[in-house]
Amino acid sequence: MINFETAENALKTVYLGVVSNQLNINANPLLGKIEQSTKDVWGKEVRKMAPFGISGGIGAGIEDGTLPTAKAMGAVQFVSTLKNLYGSLKITDKALRASSNSAGAFVNLLNNEMENLIKSSAFNLSRMLYGDGSGKLCTVSSFSSSDNTHIVVDSCKNLMEGMLVDVIDTTNGTKTLQRLNILAIDRNTNTLTISTPILKELTTNHIMVVQGSYQNEITGLEALFNTDTPTIYGVSKEENPWLNPYVKTSVGAISDDKIQEAVDYLEEYHGSTIDFITCSSKVRRLYQAYLATYRRNVDVLELAGGHKAISFNGIPVIADRFAGEQDMYLLNTKEFCMHQLCDWQWLETANGRILKMSDNYPTYTATLVKYAEMICDKPAGQAKLTGITEA
Repeated sequence: MINFETAENALKTVYLGVVSNQLNINANPLLGKIEQSTKDVWGKEVRKMAPFGISGGIGAGIEDGTLPTAKAMGAVQFVSTLKNLYGSLKITDKALRASSNSAGAFVNLLNNEMENLIKSSAFNLSRMLYGDGSGKLCTVSSFSSSDNTHIVVDSCKNLMEGMLVDVIDTTNGTKTLQRLNILAIDRNTNTLTISTPILKELTTNHIMVVQGSYQNEITGLEALFNTDTPTIYGVSKEENPWLNPYVKTSVGAISDDKIQEAVDYLEEYHGSTIDFITCSSKVRRLYQAYLATYRRNVDVLELAGGHKAISFNGIPVIADRFAGEQDMYLLNTKEFCMHQLCDWQWLETANGRILKMSDNYPTYTATLVKYAEMICDKPAGQAKLTGITEA
């Protein structure tokens, strides 16, 4: 007979390994290329030395002359707090009891809950890879208090139906509204239908974030390229210009020459070998159209996790919904690492339980957790092409 203990044991022994593999490798092709490690984790922080430049102790001289003066390579210490990543599932007591006499029904119940958890967690984790750590999903474009269940935003690419979001006033960083449930999204007009009527006036100073996530997400790609962010991993960009990556704006029509120009610059000046290119689906279509114009074959590569990519001189070019619509990133993924205190684990109570009954509700919840932060050892070894448009 299936019981509460059976459900707990299944989540611990059967599903945890599957979930970890799905979220670490299959969730996103970029994440699948990035090393995941417990090294350089000190307590609640990641601390690692980031070298730059070359050693100064070199030179040529006469046979009996003075030897070169030793000069160590420059280095700074990157410091960043481990971020708390969570994913929760919920099982009703009624559903658990209804499947107690059928192993098949029980398996279907857990499979359905785990698939939903993986889908939601993978979406959120993939989004964070391209963010700047602030958690920003979108900016409010307009709002009318006379129609207070609809909000127009600047973009819906980071949003999905069912999300619970907070509204943040960026002028002071305060949480204006909490846990709004997005019921529907009109992607043609970027209009959201929310569950709770809003009685406060919203302006373009307001942004949306996933519930509780404001300034709490991992340091994604945009933190490297965003000029509005004065520091990265606690180090000033202005005082350390070697931190600044390659950025080319107003690119216009994409071409092999423009991509190769960035690749060559990174190799010649930073010793960085690009092994991964990611862009929006629109930019990928423009690049495919460019290749078709010149009657070139489009090579297809298969990556870890079953993801497929087209090729630029053997480098995979992947489309990701979370990349900016006119953007292309050229990355050396060997310079990235997802530092973690541990791999995905279930939160447990003092007596080892992972299924916990909700207060005042006939439901049980279980929560996955991972404490991690993504660090790029050499931000200057990465590139971004933006302003890519049709020819």
